[in-house]
Amino acid sequence: AGFNSSNMHVVYDGSIVSKDFNTRTGFHIGATVEFPLTEMFSLETGLLISTKGVIAKEILTEEDIGLIYEDMGFNYEYKVNLSPLYLDIPVTAKASFDTGGGTKIYGVFGPYVGIGLSGKIKQEVSINGATTSEEIDIEWGSDIESNFKRMDFGLIMGAGVELNSIQIGLNYSLGLANISPQTNVKVNNRVLGISVGYKFGKKKKTSQ
Repeated sequence: AGFNSSNMHVVYDGSIVSKDFNTRTGFHIGATVEFPLTEMFSLETGLLISTKGVIAKEILTEEDIGLIYEDMGFNYEYKVNLSPLYLDIPVTAKASFDTGGGTKIYGVFGPYVGIGLSGKIKQEVSINGATTSEEIDIEWGSDIESNFKRMDFGLIMGAGVELNSIQIGLNYSLGLANISPQTNVKVNNRVLGISVGYKFGKKKKTSQ
């Protein structure tokens, strides 16, 4: 289990529009299983419930929209909080290096597949200090009426340390799938995760 800091890379009509987006904090939780291949290398997979998404803001003043509003003190702010929830299935190669005293450092790399489960879109509009808000469920699908495609995939890379049975890691998920159903929009997930885990399993016996 641990914390996520997520963002989205968004391209609209060939232009990147996500440069000023704000990261969104969330969580991940689940279980993994490790299959040893050698003393150093292993294969790891599992099921993880993970939040993703982004927070985007747009602020316009009278200077942005023209002098016609100069005497009105016009100020417009729009904020949207996208909070999709995914089931992620990673399949990563893991290399571990024993540093002695029951401590190991490791690195992981491999693909993942994500399945959109649920989520919310919260929108806030503020005009001259008066704010209205609306929250709707994310619509999953491939048609233009949907918000996002359900399937996601990409690459995971990370590193960490194992202290006996305790594992502390830092992972970065690079979304490669375009999850936007719109033909002129490209959206990719980006997630940085910090996790703490406990390893269950039989310890190796040493011969006397």
